[in-house]
Amino acid sequence: MLLIRSTLFNIAFFGWLILCCVFLAWTALLPRDRMMEWVRWVLRGVSFLERHIAGIEYEVIGLEKLPTKGSYIVAAKHQSAWETMKLHVILGDPAVVLKKELTQVPVWGLAARKSRMIPVDRSARGRAISSLLEGAAAIAVEGRPIVIFPQGTRVAPGAVEPYKAGVALMYNKLKLPMVPMALNSGVFWGRKAYFKRPGKITVQFFDPIPAGLPRDEAMARLEKVLEAESDRLVRMGRACRTPPLPRNPSNPLSPPNPSPRKVRAFSAEVDTGSA
Repeated sequence: MLLIRSTLFNIAFFGWLILCCVFLAWTALLPRDRMMEWVRWVLRGVSFLERHIAGIEYEVIGLEKLPTKGSYIVAAKHQSAWETMKLHVILGDPAVVLKKELTQVPVWGLAARKSRMIPVDRSARGRAISSLLEGAAAIAVEGRPIVIFPQGTRVAPGAVEPYKAGVALMYNKLKLPMVPMALNSGVFWGRKAYFKRPGKITVQFFDPIPAGLPRDEAMARLEKVLEAESDRLVRMGRACRTPPLPRNPSNPLSPPNPSPRKVRAFSAEVDTGSA
């Protein structure tokens, strides 16, 4: 059953995106706000396919934690392509930090450029941080939320990767509150995974880290919340996933034979929004 549902969903998902790229390419000629309405319409179509074919639903907790005025930073562990799509439904009009190569993808890249994301050229190390900070500063003036994945790539559920310097420098320069966002999307929609497993993805926002704290203190608070709460949501997702994973007798909430957790370290590399 899982094979059939996943196959049908993958066909429908990629078919839907291809059709939209072909027949909605003209929307790139519209004013930006009008184009973004069409983008969100396409993404709501993806949600329909997820729910009715793959059996994936989602819930968002803690929206009241988000600042109601001005720009702010949202920082999350990047587990799946799922959240890169849902962010535009959940947050309205965010600017996502992403690798520059994604803006070169035909049609999709045009929409990404016009929607004013924050592309970072990881090959240009000397300019990567500068372009990140310049792009984020311009978005802050517009009052839009800024989304960054501090580890700079997709991370498997339960795994730990170093937190890179970009998020710390952005927080320090922009003087904006930073909202931790935990999720468990990778439990149901894994990175490059063919199978999409039925269940409910949870996205949860937590109390903002106030602007202006010492950088090290702010990053310590961010990592503490993201690691603990992401792990909690991952355990919860695995416990109710369909079909469920076999349990480790020594720890009922852990997956079998968990992979060793990497030692955390602060990396000086720039973070980007996608693998």
